[in-house]
Amino acid sequence: MSATRAPANDNARPCPICGRPSVALVKPFCSKRCADIDLGRWLNGSYAIPAEEEDAGIAEDEGPVGQG
Repeated sequence: MSATRAPANDNARPCPICGRPSVALVKPFCSKRCADIDLGRWLNGSYAIPAEEEDAGIAEDEGPVGQG
């Protein structure tokens, strides 16, 4: 049994997972499978947005306010 696929968008970027043309129904991916692979990568921590900790002027050895 084959799945019905929506037509590809000629001006769209390729699927970020496999490189095939993206499909409007699951944009920016080409299929639900590639969308699920991407979601799994986010949930497993394969993708991460780098963050820099801000120095709030508190020394590391100081505890929470009111304790010490």
